[in-house]
Amino acid sequence: MAVRPLHVVDALAQYETFDTVIDARSPGEFALDHLPGADNWPVLDDTERALVGTEYKQDSALDARKQGAALVARRIADLFDRHLADKPREWSPLVYCWRGGQRSGTLAWFLDQVGFRVNLLQGGYKAFRTAVRDELAVLPDRFDFHVLGGRTGTGKSRLLQALNAQGAQVLDLEALACHRGSVLGALPGLAQPSQKQFEGRIWQSLRGLDPTRPVFVESESRKIGQLQVPEALILRMRAHGRLWLVEMPLAQRVQLLLEDYAHFFDRPAEFCAMLQSLVELRGHERVVGWQTMAQQGRWAEVFEALVTEHYDPLYLRSMRQNYQGWEQARSWALSDGQEKTLRLAAQGLLAEPGA
Repeated sequence: MAVRPLHVVDALAQYETFDTVIDARSPGEFALDHLPGADNWPVLDDTERALVGTEYKQDSALDARKQGAALVARRIADLFDRHLADKPREWSPLVYCWRGGQRSGTLAWFLDQVGFRVNLLQGGYKAFRTAVRDELAVLPDRFDFHVLGGRTGTGKSRLLQALNAQGAQVLDLEALACHRGSVLGALPGLAQPSQKQFEGRIWQSLRGLDPTRPVFVESESRKIGQLQVPEALILRMRAHGRLWLVEMPLAQRVQLLLEDYAHFFDRPAEFCAMLQSLVELRGHERVVGWQTMAQQGRWAEVFEALVTEHYDPLYLRSMRQNYQGWEQARSWALSDGQEKTLRLAAQGLLAEPGA
């Protein structure tokens, strides 16, 4: 039995057949991004990797290899103790590191010597990232996107989730980005992924969709929080997507925002700090007025003011710039953001011709 080297195209085509995908890179590298569903078996930790790299660049390549080999051998013994006890003879992993070189090659060799059917990703993570970037440039053009537009607080994200519950194909970019998209959109206790992770999540989601069926997606800016939406995707949505304008009465929009942003109620200072970024756009006096409402617990008032004075004007400007003929788009009215309303709306949307 021998390690089987796989080109990235072949590896991705067989991805579901591997029992485990093993990332042999350091925990820091793994945290920034990794192949979908991969487990981290670091043959060097972050400190060891830095030490060996410094030795290699500044002193002696031979000494660096000797030092690295000793560290890797000890680490592999520990990894085997922790991970191999329950693995049957038929277990078949895919192993990779940064470029499919020494780290993954060494781990794969040891696994092969035990007797497992080992697959090694040629080019490693770097080749995978190239494949993701290349596919994200063309994948969006395969799909018929139905774009949910609408002012802030009209329930677009909730409607997207209701459509998903009804069996529609959905690309939820805000969920993938862990952010609601506005200046207040950071989710409590949940950091955004790295840009590479975000792109990988979009790539994985698109690969799982059926191009013969429509895909519902929320209208987004080019950035969601700190993350950039892939250019080909945003262009496809705006130039070729079928636009639905979701509407809701102002009072119900404010109620929805009170529900979605309730985590700020006991953290008004954090809320006010986020609003500070709007001073340049809306002026010091206006932003101070919003901050004062929040500090006084007048949450319904501040959300209504933000919607009417800030978000609605931004929305109108964005739609004029990005969706040609948006005024003729079909409107879809929601009376409120409650579950029953959203379920019925989703069912109605899916009954429309072409949906």
